[in-house]
Amino acid sequence: MRKVPNDMSHPCKRHLIALAIATLAGAASAADFDISAQPLDSALAQLARQAGLQLMAPPALVQGRPGAAVKGSMSAQDAVRQLLRNTNLVARIEGTTLVIDNGQTAGEVALNPVVVMAPATRAGDRPEAYAGGKQARGSRIGMLGDQDVMDTPFSTVAYTAEAVADQQARTLGEVLANDASVRLTTASQGFSEDIQVRGFGISGGDVGLNGLYGLTSASRVPAEILERAELLKGPGAMVGGMPPGGSIGGAINVQTKRAGDAPLNRVGLQYLGRAQFGTSVDISRRFGENKEWGVRVNGAARGGEASIRGGDQKLGVGAIAVDYRGSHLRWSLDAYAQREELEDFRPQIGFNPALTSLPKPPNARSNWFPDTDLSLDDKVIASRLEVDLNDQVTAFAGIGYRKGKAQQIFPTTTTSMNAAGDFTVRSSFYDSYSETSSADAGLRAKFATGGIKHSLVVSATDLRQESGNAYVAGLTTSPSNIYNPAPLPPVEGARAEPNKASKAHNYGIAVTDTMALADDRLLLTLGLRRQTVDLRNFSTASGAQTSSYAKSATTPLVGLVVKANDQVSVYGNYTAGLSRGATAPNTAVNAGEVFPPFKSKQYEAGVKVDWGSFMTTASLFQISRPNSMTDPTTNIYSFDGEQRNRGLELAAYGELQHGLRLMGGLTFNRAKVTKAAQYQGNDAYGVPKINANLGADWDVPGVQGLSVNGRMIHTGSAWASNANTLKLSGWTRFDVGARYRTQVSGKAVVLRANVENLTGKNVWLISGNNYLTLSAPRTVVLSATVDF
Repeated sequence: MRKVPNDMSHPCKRHLIALAIATLAGAASAADFDISAQPLDSALAQLARQAGLQLMAPPALVQGRPGAAVKGSMSAQDAVRQLLRNTNLVARIEGTTLVIDNGQTAGEVALNPVVVMAPATRAGDRPEAYAGGKQARGSRIGMLGDQDVMDTPFSTVAYTAEAVADQQARTLGEVLANDASVRLTTASQGFSEDIQVRGFGISGGDVGLNGLYGLTSASRVPAEILERAELLKGPGAMVGGMPPGGSIGGAINVQTKRAGDAPLNRVGLQYLGRAQFGTSVDISRRFGENKEWGVRVNGAARGGEASIRGGDQKLGVGAIAVDYRGSHLRWSLDAYAQREELEDFRPQIGFNPALTSLPKPPNARSNWFPDTDLSLDDKVIASRLEVDLNDQVTAFAGIGYRKGKAQQIFPTTTTSMNAAGDFTVRSSFYDSYSETSSADAGLRAKFATGGIKHSLVVSATDLRQESGNAYVAGLTTSPSNIYNPAPLPPVEGARAEPNKASKAHNYGIAVTDTMALADDRLLLTLGLRRQTVDLRNFSTASGAQTSSYAKSATTPLVGLVVKANDQVSVYGNYTAGLSRGATAPNTAVNAGEVFPPFKSKQYEAGVKVDWGSFMTTASLFQISRPNSMTDPTTNIYSFDGEQRNRGLELAAYGELQHGLRLMGGLTFNRAKVTKAAQYQGNDAYGVPKINANLGADWDVPGVQGLSVNGRMIHTGSAWASNANTLKLSGWTRFDVGARYRTQVSGKAVVLRANVENLTGKNVWLISGNNYLTLSAPRTVVLSATVDF
C-alpha cells in the first residue's frame, strides 16, 4: 500500500481534515427533534430530514425494527444514539451523511444495498407533523396547494393520522370536534353527522376528498380512510370552488392514506359501547429503485350494539390507494367503498318552537322510534396528477366519481313533540340516491417581477350532481312519548324506486396571485373566482321539470400575511362565498320550494405565534349571509334579513414540554339577526355564545410506552327558537383515556382505552330547524393493534 506523505498540504490529508471537521460540526450542532415512536426506517428518515443530513442504511438492518421516540433540542449524534438505544446498531456522521451499520464493518460503510434519503422534502410530500404529532405544520388550501400555517392568511388546522388513532375516532366529525370553533349538532349512530363551524352548518356532502368536493358520503366520513383532517375556517368557495350544499362556515378537506417509506402490516381489534366488535387491517408497500410506486390497502368491519339500546350498527369500509412520486410527476388513484346498516338509529324529533320549555332529555341510549332501519352505500373512485413542466410551472388535475344510495324506514311526526314529550308518528319509506362527478385542473407558476416574487395559480372546477328519491308515507298514525315510545305503525304502501329530483352543475374559473415582498416577510394574495350555479328540479312522480335557474357571481379574495419574524405572523382576509339556493324543508307549508343562490362575506384578522414546539393563534372574524327561517305562525319557510356572526377565537396546540402535548381553544360567537322584518336584533338560532376545549396527552414518567389523556369540551347555551323564547342549556363533556406501546415477540403492539362522555350527561342537541336529537351516552372504546 502506498504511504501517504506526512505533508499537511497533500490533497488526501486536506480531505481527511475537512471530513473530520464536518463530522465534528454535524455531531455537535444542536437541532430541535420531534420524532414519535415508529418503525425504525421511517424514524431514521425523519431524523435525517430534521437534522439536514442524508441517510445511508442497509434495509436489512433497519426494516422491521422499532424506533424509540426522540424529542427535544440536542445534537444529531445524541438524537440518533437515543433513537437506536434499543438496538445493536451503530451510527456515525460522515460529513453530511448519517451512516447506519451493525458495528461489524470495521469502519467500512455498507453500501450494498443502502437506503439513501435526501433531507429536503420531496415535491408532493404533505406538510410534516408539528411538535407533539397531533397537528400538521400546514394543510391543503384548495387551488393554492399545500401551505405552511405561518404563510396562510386564514385560520386553519390539520389533524394527523396519529391524532385520529390515539383518539380512537370513528368519524371525521369526531376528529374536528377537537377545535373549539367546531361542534357536532348530531350524535353518533344517526342518519348523518352534521358539523357546525363558526356557527354555520356543514353537511357531510360538503367535505372535500383530496381537494375535490362531492366525493364523500353525505352521511359521514369514516376515520379509516383519513391521513389528514383539514379545516379552513370561513367561506372557502374562492380557493376550492363551491361545495354541493354551499356551506360557508368552513372548508373541510380529508387527505386519504398513502404508503409510507417503511412497509406496514397492521391488524387491529376494537370493542365499542355495550356489544360492538370490530377488526381492521392496514397494509402498505413501496416499490421501485427509489420507492416511486406505493400501494396501501385499508379495511375495517364492525357490528353490534354501540350507543342505542337494542340497536345494531354494522359498518364495512374498504379502501385502496396507489401512488407514484417521481422527480417531475406525481400521480395517485384512490378507490373506496363504504356500507352501513343501522337497526334502530339515533332518532331526531320535531318540536314546536312556540314552547317555553322542553321536556327533560331521556336517557341517551333510548330510542323513541323503535323498529327504524337505515342502510347507506357509497362507492368512490378518484385520481389526481401533478406534472412539473419546468422548475417554475406545475400543471395539476383531478377527477372523481361517487355513487351513493340510502334506504330507510323513516319516522315522521305528524304532531310535534310538546312539553310533556308527547307526539304523533307515522312510518314511511324514504329511499334516495346521488351521483356526482367532480374535477379540477390548473397551473401554478412561480416568477419574479423586479423585487416581487409571484405564485400565480389559475384553476377551473366542475361539479355535476344528480339526486333522486322516493317517499312512501304510511296511512296509520300512532300516539307516542319519548319516555314510553310506542311501536311504529306499518307502512301500508309498497316501496318505490327513487326517481330523479334534481340536477346541479356548479362550475367556475379562478385566478390568484400571492406576492412575496421584503424577503418574504410580506405576503399579499389577491384572487377572483367566477362561479356559476345551474340547478334544475324535477317531479319524482312525472319526471317533468318543475323549476330551474342558472346564476353566476364573482367572489373575491384579499389575504395579507405580515411576518414580523420566523415566529410571528399577523394576517387578515376578506373573502366571499356562494351558496346554492336552499330548499324549503318537508315540515314547511311550502315544502320543496327552491330559492336562488346567495352570497356570504367574511372579514378576518389574527395573529399566529410559533414558540418552537407550541403554536398559539388568535383571530377576530365576521361572517354574514342571508337568514333563513320557518315562520312559527304560517309555517312558511323563507329568507328574511341576514345572520351576522362575530367572534373571537383563541387556540393553542403542540408539546408544552417533553412528553406533555396539549391542544385547546376558546371561541366567543355573537350571532345576530340583522336587516330583518321579523326578529331584528335577536340572537341567531342554534349558535352557542361560548365554546371551550382543552385536551392533554402525557407520557407517564418511569413507565416506558404508557401515556394517559383527557379532554374537556364545553358547549355554551343556545337559543332553540328564532323568537328567543326557548333556550338549550350549556353543557360540559369529559373524555379520558390511556394507551400502552410495547413489544410482544418482537412485534410492535399498541393498546388503547378511552371513555367518552365520562359523566354520562344526557342533553338535547339542535340537529336542524326545529329538530332535536340526543347527545351520545357514556361510551367505552377499547382497541389493540399489532404490527407484524
